[in-house]
Amino acid sequence: MNSVDGTCVGQRLVIDETGPPLEKLRLQAFSPPPLDAGQVLVRMLAAPVNPADLNFIEGTYGVKPQLPATPGVEGCGVVEASASPNYQPGEKVIFLRRAATWATHTVVEADALFKLPAEINPLQAAMLKVNPATAWRLLHGFGKPQADEWIVQNAGNSAVGRCVIQLARELGIRTLSLVRRPELIDELTQLGGDLVLLDEEPSLAAAKTALGGAKAALAFNAVGGDSALRLMNLLREGGIHITFGAMARRPLTIPNGLLIFRDIQVRGLWVTRWIEHAPDAEVRGVYAELAARVAAGALVQPVDSTHQLGDFPAALARLSAADRTGKVLFAPDSGGLTLQS
Repeated sequence: MNSVDGTCVGQRLVIDETGPPLEKLRLQAFSPPPLDAGQVLVRMLAAPVNPADLNFIEGTYGVKPQLPATPGVEGCGVVEASASPNYQPGEKVIFLRRAATWATHTVVEADALFKLPAEINPLQAAMLKVNPATAWRLLHGFGKPQADEWIVQNAGNSAVGRCVIQLARELGIRTLSLVRRPELIDELTQLGGDLVLLDEEPSLAAAKTALGGAKAALAFNAVGGDSALRLMNLLREGGIHITFGAMARRPLTIPNGLLIFRDIQVRGLWVTRWIEHAPDAEVRGVYAELAARVAAGALVQPVDSTHQLGDFPAALARLSAADRTGKVLFAPDSGGLTLQS
């Protein structure tokens, strides 16, 4: 932080009211408050721009902002000062709860932090909380498929979809991923996907041939609408269809026959709810496993670009860019950070 008249000053992005992110965000100088017992001051290294963050700004997310508010559902930082015996300056951490991470610094309760391996890449660590954990819960939270069983998913090139492919490959679970663009097929196949098809009606026949019929144990839906229905039609009797996103902004329309004659189960996943309600030991155990994989380079999410906080218009523009190749992150302390794992 810079010093102005002896006062430490950081920066953060703030909204005073909900609405379109480009219109409502503003950069604000601020001084972090003194730490109370059990609190930690974290200097931010990187924080991704997630769809959930944009929904938070718009006022359409499951958690409403208490205004004025600083967005940021996840990120990676370094402990700068600590009033907790569990954290020491210099340790890398991520946040298990919303922590206003679109800032140079943030103050949080120590029990909201998770300590990281020292060698972990900060950009990859910044994306650890949401997408890898969502993929983990999709594969483990609804009855883990056996080795060589199939799961099917749409938005296979999304960050969650890529994490599913990498984790499923390690578990010996086979993946069928639907994508919207043909150039993604080879890319996801090289990542470890067993079968990658275009997300369109003619692909159903090829999918059923590969699966030996409607045989998938689980279906992971991040899109909705017709794409979600295609996944349902690939599920075996009693299979589970899990929705964790709504990219198409279209509701699920479920044919009665899939429920009556096939007993398809329809579930939802919000990883925030799991973090809040699962035993703390379970949550930290999962993140320890995921962090080890990320640190070893065995679980990677592509990064498109990094931006300073004041460059938020360019960061938001990259989200809708046709040539975007991965996640967009704020990196207010970007010295030495690389886009690679």
